[in-house]
Amino acid sequence: MRAAGCMIQNPDLTHESNLWPCYRHIAGLDEAGRGALAGPVAVGAVILPKGKAPLLRTLTGLRDSKQMTPLERESLAPRIKAVALTWSVGFASAEEIDSYGIVPATRLAALRALSALSLRPQYLLTDFRLELPELDIPQTALVRGDALCLSIAAASVLAKTARDQLMCELDSCYQGYGLGQHKGYGTPSHRSAMKRLGISAIHRRSFQVKDLRIR
Repeated sequence: MRAAGCMIQNPDLTHESNLWPCYRHIAGLDEAGRGALAGPVAVGAVILPKGKAPLLRTLTGLRDSKQMTPLERESLAPRIKAVALTWSVGFASAEEIDSYGIVPATRLAALRALSALSLRPQYLLTDFRLELPELDIPQTALVRGDALCLSIAAASVLAKTARDQLMCELDSCYQGYGLGQHKGYGTPSHRSAMKRLGISAIHRRSFQVKDLRIR
């Protein structure tokens, strides 16, 4: 018998399959970069086509993006884009995070992602804490959604890969912080660089960092 937490669970299409008889266009949403100290927060939105077996075959290996290596995510992202009916990634900047707070800014990124889709979703499946009550679209927020739901897992990978690419591009503009390595998260090397170089225009000034006073 396996102890709880030792079993690796792959996301599936259970939630989509239950909804497809009533809703054709179901969008999965997930975020990346919520806890970073620098850079934007990103939200991916994906509408997958109906058809359980073909999707599971095409997206073999897709799971919670945090459990995947960068190479695995980079390999899956083109397959997700190729098979999806429509997909997009929305961003909210560090300045918007400081102005509105991380939760409202993440919802703003989600709304931007949804508005960029070529199809209007009829139902939303979101990761927990990504609810969008301002929309009149029925929706369900799932705890550990990226580990349970294939649409949310796909959105997670697209959000993560798009944000990682952007942080690598920003690395050349804000040199010395190592953004290409840690992607803006609070690693020891990033904190050390912040102490040495100060705070850049893409750092989140509203985030309180232990042993580092942000001005």
